[in-house]
Amino acid sequence: MSDVKTQEQIDEGLEKARRMVEEEEMGLRTAVGWQRFIVPLVALSWSLFQLSLASWLLLDSTYVRSIHLAFALFLIFVSFPTLKRKVSIPGLRWLSATDRIPMVDLFIALAAAGMALYIAIDYEGIASRVGMPNTRDMIIGGLLVLILWEATRRVVGPALAIIGIIFTAYAFFGPYMPDFLSFKGVSLHRYLGQISLTTEGIYGVPIFVSAKIVFLYVLFGALLEKAGAGKFFIDLAMSLLGRYKGGPAKAAVLSSGLTGLISGSSIANVVTTGTFTIPMMKKVGYPAKKAAAIEVAVSTNGQLMPPVMGAAAFIIAEYVNLPYLEVCKAAAIPAFASYVALFFLTHIEASKLGMRGLHKSELPVFFQVLSGGLHYLLPILYLLYELIIPRHSPDMAAFRATMVLLVIMFFQHALRARREGTSIGAGFMKGVDDIFDGMVAGARNMVSVAVATAAAGIVVGVVTMGLGGLVTDIIDTLSMGNLYLMLAIVAFASLILGMGLPTTANYIVMASLTAPALVTLAGDSGFAVPLIAAHLFCFYFGILADDTPPVGLAAYAAAAIARSEPIPTGVQGFLYDIRTAALPFMFIFNTDILLVGINSFPLAIFIFVMTCVGTCAFAAATQGWFIAKNRIHEMLLLFLVCAIMFRPDFFGNLLGLENHYLCYLLGVALLGVIYAMQKPRARKHEASLMTAAAEGAR
Repeated sequence: MSDVKTQEQIDEGLEKARRMVEEEEMGLRTAVGWQRFIVPLVALSWSLFQLSLASWLLLDSTYVRSIHLAFALFLIFVSFPTLKRKVSIPGLRWLSATDRIPMVDLFIALAAAGMALYIAIDYEGIASRVGMPNTRDMIIGGLLVLILWEATRRVVGPALAIIGIIFTAYAFFGPYMPDFLSFKGVSLHRYLGQISLTTEGIYGVPIFVSAKIVFLYVLFGALLEKAGAGKFFIDLAMSLLGRYKGGPAKAAVLSSGLTGLISGSSIANVVTTGTFTIPMMKKVGYPAKKAAAIEVAVSTNGQLMPPVMGAAAFIIAEYVNLPYLEVCKAAAIPAFASYVALFFLTHIEASKLGMRGLHKSELPVFFQVLSGGLHYLLPILYLLYELIIPRHSPDMAAFRATMVLLVIMFFQHALRARREGTSIGAGFMKGVDDIFDGMVAGARNMVSVAVATAAAGIVVGVVTMGLGGLVTDIIDTLSMGNLYLMLAIVAFASLILGMGLPTTANYIVMASLTAPALVTLAGDSGFAVPLIAAHLFCFYFGILADDTPPVGLAAYAAAAIARSEPIPTGVQGFLYDIRTAALPFMFIFNTDILLVGINSFPLAIFIFVMTCVGTCAFAAATQGWFIAKNRIHEMLLLFLVCAIMFRPDFFGNLLGLENHYLCYLLGVALLGVIYAMQKPRARKHEASLMTAAAEGAR
């Protein structure tokens, strides 16, 4: 009876978490009658349009941005109600209607799409009037800004819209601000002309990258998920790691890393992998709060993984003006080192609690799982081949990999039906249904990214009107020229903004405001910070906001599945993610971690291993456990190991070493000393746990 009740609680929590995903990404309305065809057909058309752009359709980039935004705005107003809370006032119930698309919202959706398309419809006329918009331009441009803020409020919440309004107000009232905040200001003509009628605002770099590249990768991920790859990754991870100490938690780390390839959302990642891993972690002894927190930490880190990194990798490449592969190269060591530290962290928790893994009989068989899902790896491997060997553009690589995936999806059910002796025709129809559902899901998943990049473009546009230098001066004043304080200010601001902004929008806003300032002010302090390092710094702290209390939505989703308290879960998840917070400081002060100027593969591997040592030492110090419970002096020594891995050049100069890489070996030797100090206590702890287990068995 208790098992039935427990399963009911798990199902109830899972359903709650799934509703959170739907609220975040998939819209809230489930229309009936003829209206139920509107969203699927428009979403399918959007996906087909984007695939056409990557293959045979040639359009000017302004047309591409305009059509991309028009699709997104239309889907938002027909999918998301005006208000989430039920409105019971007669005549106003349509404001929260979820069972139909009110005619008001349908009209707004059509009008919003028309306004987004205006720059394409009157392309030549607007180009001839640059800097001198007429009355029609002003009216449509102004309405587009307002309707974009409303669309943003419906999808990603009010924070990004409020930030856009604040920056807009600042653009007009800058001359009336105190001296240290004063800004020359702009006219209404200049504001609307630049923000809504050129490619320096709403239609700027972020939405161009969203339309040109990001859509294809989100679509690829949605199709992979519909094909069944998500379940395959989880089963594969469990079959490999489930039998080891704390095995389900280690499997969660691996499966979330793999799922991060096909999901740009921390919450969706939590629900996809946490459905299986959280109950398994609880089964082997993890407390509910810690099981949920581990899932939050690993799912949040899914956005760090190259080649996709949510949507940020492509935007970073455009902003920094580096080849896409160079961005992936720079992001690789921090991302993988973060996951290695997570593996170690789950091992620490399992050691503290004296856990064992699951029995072999409770786990999937590795070779059966691998043989049953090997075809899911083919499109991923082909994508990597396209990016690395012939070095095709990211959009071309994604398109070709998607075509391979579509072929697999079309035939997989038919081949399975033939093997099982069932209807082959029904298998082909199932494949067609999966492709259709994947196309629709890919477009609907893109809605939040597209509108966030467009709305963030308003902030970027205002900054380019002359605010950039002012932001640099403000940061310099607040930090008093101290680089460490400057980094702390940027990190804190990213965390605060990230509580209300999705990761991509948070990165765009913070990078446009602070990345150039970081590089400039660090240079003034005599410290060279590459632009890619500053951008990745903003990106990492934007991701950490997904599990930062009190708003961290990923923590709420995991807590719903684990039946734990959301705030304590978020706090615990953030404590686990502190080692991710250390990484940006590591690569700011030690750009070798980003492989800047390093082209030797053996040296890159050496740096990766040493970075893993540093992140694991930091995790051990902050969690109070290495191989046994830390004593104060051992904790201080672990922090010293981490500091050596942070700044091998500083310690090399301090010790008079010509080759600062030798300091890495000093850090490893010091870690060995700590290991030797704790080994006797670790044996004693293990023996006491075995004795307790034996007594419990009696």
